[in-house]
Amino acid sequence: MIQDRIGRSLTALRVSVIDRCNLRCTYCMPAEVFNKNYTYLKPDEILTFDEIQTVVQSAMHLGVRKIRLTGGEPLLRPNLWDLVKKIKSLGIEEIALTTNGLLLEEQAAALYGAGLDRVTVSLDTLDPPLFRKMSGTSVSIQKVLRGLKAAQEIGFLNIKVNAVIQRGVNENEILSLAHFARTEGLHLRFIEFMDVGHTNHWSKDQVVPGREILETLKTQWTLLSLAPSKNHVAREWIYEDGSGKVGFINSVSEAFCGGCDRGRLTADGLFYTCLFSAKGLDLKSSLRGSHDAIVLTELMAAQWLQREDRYSELRAEMNEQPRIEMSRMGG
Repeated sequence: MIQDRIGRSLTALRVSVIDRCNLRCTYCMPAEVFNKNYTYLKPDEILTFDEIQTVVQSAMHLGVRKIRLTGGEPLLRPNLWDLVKKIKSLGIEEIALTTNGLLLEEQAAALYGAGLDRVTVSLDTLDPPLFRKMSGTSVSIQKVLRGLKAAQEIGFLNIKVNAVIQRGVNENEILSLAHFARTEGLHLRFIEFMDVGHTNHWSKDQVVPGREILETLKTQWTLLSLAPSKNHVAREWIYEDGSGKVGFINSVSEAFCGGCDRGRLTADGLFYTCLFSAKGLDLKSSLRGSHDAIVLTELMAAQWLQREDRYSELRAEMNEQPRIEMSRMGG
């Protein structure tokens, strides 16, 4: 297992399989930027499932035990369950998926059958008009809710729901989201609005700190703090009445760079060592050239060994630096 310059191991890899999405959420892919004129990756620019499998195998040699498939919207990638099978065949400890849920109802069974271990669904509101506004589309929220139900019924356990809370947008949804998660047996995680990329018009004034969200929840329920797990970015609390737990990803107000163990692979084969990176390591050229998997492992190791990313801790002095967009990197 390798460590970067600050002593952080590489144990998790987030794999973006596509840069497209069927929503236009304002904090990720705002419609005024990601419109019909936007240039997306061409099919031959995107890594094949076999190429992704090779990268994952190389990453496992460096200590990676967990894979999360992201996008864009990963369920737009045809036959994604075939990739799940390929990765599971390597003996990976866990493979998870983050999705907006719109296509989950149709694909849950195939993904479960392929060996997908966990599902996380992004859902920022339960209010239909607000959902349409935040997602930048006319799609019905009921499709997402049916996707969640389908995942539960097919057998997925410990399903997570991620909610990005923005001041002046959906902070009034905190209690309704919590009630929904408690009732449906879902693990809710509140995420602070982050400055990933430069197109989401991020402002610190729109950030609702996790501690403020926690205090809002405490007006209705008694919560007990759980001891933090090593390398876990979420601060977790359980409801005293036993009705589940809730997490907080406080990247802005409580930076957790010191425990970050994640590498990130874009759909076109760039390896990044931080969500807020400006430049990634090109692995696709090696995959499609004469280099074998051993060379790929060495390239990734060299990149990680020189890693010293601490953007969230140094945000005030680094906010103007170039950063890759969320739709390319995955959350």
